[in-house]
Amino acid sequence: MASIGSKSYDTVEPQKVAFLGLGVMGLPMAGHLARAGHEVTVYNRSPAKAQSWSQEFGGQTAATPREAAAGARIVFACVGNDDDLRSVVLGDDGAFAGMDRGAVFVDHTTASANVARELYARAKELGLNFIDAPVSGGQAGAVNGVLTVMCGGEPEVFDNVKPVAQAFGRAVTLVGAPGAGQLAKMVNQICIAGVVQGLSEAIAFGQAADLDMKLVLDVISKGAAQSWQMENRGATMVDDKFDFGFAVDWMRKDLGLVLDEARTNGARLPLTAVVDQFYGDVQKLGGGRWDTSSLIKRLR
Repeated sequence: MASIGSKSYDTVEPQKVAFLGLGVMGLPMAGHLARAGHEVTVYNRSPAKAQSWSQEFGGQTAATPREAAAGARIVFACVGNDDDLRSVVLGDDGAFAGMDRGAVFVDHTTASANVARELYARAKELGLNFIDAPVSGGQAGAVNGVLTVMCGGEPEVFDNVKPVAQAFGRAVTLVGAPGAGQLAKMVNQICIAGVVQGLSEAIAFGQAADLDMKLVLDVISKGAAQSWQMENRGATMVDDKFDFGFAVDWMRKDLGLVLDEARTNGARLPLTAVVDQFYGDVQKLGGGRWDTSSLIKRLR
């Protein structure tokens, strides 16, 4: 079974690219690059996954990030956190050591704005380019090639990256200077946290009132209460199903980045801080790998 959905790709001159990190997001993103006609070399910490990807999509594999990046015009990455990102970028075996001058490193990891600025500065010292480009849309968005990509960096560099990134992105947008992509992703996660908590309380209230909540959600989704979370998670929340989607552990990591940044820039985030602790309660229930919509479990 193919690991990515069908998609029509824009006609773009094929590029030699690399992709570092073949997790639930990176694997289909790299697959779309290959299906769009680009020459893709992949690196993954566990080589077996890279070999499996190569068998499916026909690209090459490399033993280190440095080897994967050699000769690539664009090096994409999607790993776990700041430390994971530094481990594939820096050092003798890191991507920067293998990249040609003028090449671009595009980071799709949800990481801190500080690490984005740090790696941007290091790239400039080496004659390289860096774009921070976290994504939204979850695993389904990656599989179907319809991610929202929020980018921070220099406009002329972004303009070269955008047509290639559209292989897996429905909306690829430059939102500001280096680090701005990560800050925009933090805004995204703040919005999701508040919406999911509100939806959880609404469903719990309706069930306590003996309402047919699937019917109620269908009705109110036609009005001002409509949201992506309601449309895509409401029914599964009613059915108490959470074994899919964006994991609570990942959301807590993201909200930790948000709260750290808020302490620096002075933003007041009382609701976000509370919802972060609610997700901590879900983890204590054993739900670290449950979808973020599992916030409702606290209310049952």
